[in-house]
Amino acid sequence: MPLSDFDLFLTSMEDVVRLDHDTIQPIPHAAQPSLAQQEKRKSAELDLNSDENYLRSELVELLAPDALLSYKNAGVQAGVFKNLRLAKYQLDATLDLHGRTLKTARHALFEFISDCQTRNIRVVLIRHGIGLKNKKTPGVLKSYTNKWLQEIDCVLAFHSALRQHGGSGATYVLIKKSDEKKSENRERHCKH
Repeated sequence: MPLSDFDLFLTSMEDVVRLDHDTIQPIPHAAQPSLAQQEKRKSAELDLNSDENYLRSELVELLAPDALLSYKNAGVQAGVFKNLRLAKYQLDATLDLHGRTLKTARHALFEFISDCQTRNIRVVLIRHGIGLKNKKTPGVLKSYTNKWLQEIDCVLAFHSALRQHGGSGATYVLIKKSDEKKSENRERHCKH
């Protein structure tokens, strides 16, 4: 006669020993992350730490090759902006973006402006070009330069350059004084 399910269960369990406790001690797991995981982590940390560039690279409205770039922060005096527009300030540095990809242009522009502010360079010229030789093709670098300059906190104003400096293919940029230079000026002009 075949055994019932219950009898089969009892025969299979006859050598089982009862446990005195009902908790399981965790096994110490000393496994290290794999080499690939370590490299991924390093790469991610470097990306987070190294790219302070907040300039966005999503699509922008493309400007005509001969479009005038003009921007003035609310705190900039009209006379200062007029002098910038008329190239009455000395140009202390120039950045040429011709032939660059958007990615390298974005990085170069951000680094250039940041470096200029750190070094107390106040007026610079950005050469971005007007686009392809075809006059009907919008200037991609020009359009992005217009957008990016407005996103950079230390840019006070900018305006398309005069013909002798590149015309609508270049832009004058006025940069804020560094904090160090501001405090220097305060000390110099402070009345005791």
